[in-house]
Amino acid sequence: MPQGSSQAASFKLVLPTEKRMRTIGSIPCADDQLREARGKFACMASAYFLGVFNDNFFKQAAMMLAVAAGRSELQGYALMAFTLPFLLFAAPAGWCADRFSKRRVVIASKWIELAAMTLGAAGLVMGNWVLMFGMLLTMGLQAAFFSPALNGSLPELYPESYVPRANGFLRVLITVGILSGIGMAGLLLDRPGKGWWGIEVGHLLVAGTVIGVALIGVLVSYGVVQRPAADPAARFPWAGPLHTVKDLLATGKDPLLALSIGANVFVWFIGSLQILLINPMGLQQFHLTKSLTSGLLVSQLVGLGLGGLLSSRLVHGARWHRVVGPLGIGLSLTMMGMVTVPQWPVTVQLPLLFAGVFLLGMLGGGILVPMESFLQVRPARERKGAVWAAANFVVFGGILLSGLVANQLNIRWAPTQSFGIIGSASLLVSVLLLLLYRRERI
Repeated sequence: MPQGSSQAASFKLVLPTEKRMRTIGSIPCADDQLREARGKFACMASAYFLGVFNDNFFKQAAMMLAVAAGRSELQGYALMAFTLPFLLFAAPAGWCADRFSKRRVVIASKWIELAAMTLGAAGLVMGNWVLMFGMLLTMGLQAAFFSPALNGSLPELYPESYVPRANGFLRVLITVGILSGIGMAGLLLDRPGKGWWGIEVGHLLVAGTVIGVALIGVLVSYGVVQRPAADPAARFPWAGPLHTVKDLLATGKDPLLALSIGANVFVWFIGSLQILLINPMGLQQFHLTKSLTSGLLVSQLVGLGLGGLLSSRLVHGARWHRVVGPLGIGLSLTMMGMVTVPQWPVTVQLPLLFAGVFLLGMLGGGILVPMESFLQVRPARERKGAVWAAANFVVFGGILLSGLVANQLNIRWAPTQSFGIIGSASLLVSVLLLLLYRRERI
């Protein structure tokens, strides 16, 4: 694939023959090259893992406290606070990823994370929602700048043929970070008793954990490998969101890239809605403990990691998009099936809930890994950060919208009924994507 062409076919790269070669799909790849790439990526991936853990650990703790206090609407507002920076700062984030060494961007973002977690910890122990929402805004800012740097680094380190496999591993790592954060939030919040100054022990444990993990993340970030900037002459996007919209419109010159960005938005929107429905479903509709409710999210994320790993090994080559429509239809039908869970005997309701959310995660992960791998390798090298930031702009616009939609669904219907409603809408979109991808030719 010519380095400067966004129209070139993806996942095609022929490497020089070396002493030991491995076949990735139909492409030979040197073992030495892969080992070197993995070593260089280790600190970047570790820094990301710690941030993912911290982010989900704190968000889940805050959301469960809101739901337990009878304020489910705060879930949607919390999600909106986290996603807003992705809309406002997408253009500067993409510019930083292309203009500067990704190591510098990662280090700066980890210091921002430490500041955010300190703010959130203070809000948690004081019961101050203003501080906690301030933390979510700051963490959104950190994630907005970290994401293009991380995703732009994969094509710099790995041959294009290996990017889906690397993404599969990264998806598993991210899943472990998310599920361990979500799982630990419920376990620590369930700890009884009072601690220093009469503060709940669970609140103190959450506050101490987020600060400690953020400090470790700062230290790890200094081990990220130094590489030259992709485009040192890139101009700052003073137009902000308008510049991002321009970048999005420019992807229309590559219809497959534009379609895949749209499909990515759809999958993330549906996934975000599911998460916002699972907490009320567990705590309010089925009266589960905080630990079991967190366990539902863990089950979904285990499925997400497994689906992504399987997809990275089974789906490769130019026809990767064949899985989007069928898996999307399966995802939709599973959501529609959640409507029936309350009609089953009480003894089987909990197993059905766990099986349903696991399958939802697995189908979603199967779509995301090949799709996001394509979005990483398709743009030209000097535009990868900008295009990924533009994709984040619309993805998190969809996630922001999901917060508003979830609030309305939770007011009007039981969560399982809401699953059926969004599953029906998702089925129509999945069939449309199936038809559009069949028409598209690379």
